[in-house]
Amino acid sequence: MHDPTSDTGLNSFAAILAGELPSNWTSTYHPHRGGSNDHDALTDEVWDMNEVADALAKHPVDHCAVLTRADGTRLFVTDALSHGEGYLIAAMAPQHAPAEAFRGVREPDGIAVADDPFRAAEDITHDLLPRYDKALAQVWHNAAAHLDAAPEPEHVTAFWSDRNLLVETPERADVVQVLRDNGFSFTPDYSALVLSGDDSAVQAQSLQAAGARLYELGVGVSVRHPQSKPAPDASPAASPFPASTPVVRSR
Repeated sequence: MHDPTSDTGLNSFAAILAGELPSNWTSTYHPHRGGSNDHDALTDEVWDMNEVADALAKHPVDHCAVLTRADGTRLFVTDALSHGEGYLIAAMAPQHAPAEAFRGVREPDGIAVADDPFRAAEDITHDLLPRYDKALAQVWHNAAAHLDAAPEPEHVTAFWSDRNLLVETPERADVVQVLRDNGFSFTPDYSALVLSGDDSAVQAQSLQAAGARLYELGVGVSVRHPQSKPAPDASPAASPFPASTPVVRSR
């Protein structure tokens, strides 16, 4: 059934505008649907501290459109939100970027355009998009630097010595307590936490239980097996951990 709400000036304007902008853009119209619209969520993502932000703060948005470039870059399109003619075009903040990445980046403030989509495309191409792309590049650069600066996740490595499973004593008291709760005890002869026993499968289960709790604390666990060379013609030793009982955990 034909939806008469799709036949609006803004919808047609945005659709034509998308075809006139450089690169590949698509237009999605968000009509007025009473209390079930998503306009508030979209306006929250408008990346502007100037004219568009001021207009959105003073006037409710009844309908809008979002133009999306092939790389995910988005433009917000709405009416002039006043008695004047034309439209407001604003950048939208990139999704999934950490908040720290926006620090120190100047907002690519939006612009007001006439209701001529061809002329508007020129204004956007020569004014808004260069500033927008520059701001986006700075955000993603900051995001990459933030990830590079993030500390490596904590990790505990257990290793076999004879029939004992050893873990170098961790610095964190809560990690030590988890290991103690699962059968490890400090042994001065090894200067480490030691899980003794004659059944490697039972020891593996104890380490697996400890690993599950440590995972919740943000600590990974792995096992280092001794690198011994088998005697000539000897069969390889069986792994002390059953294949169906993985003990390596990562975060």
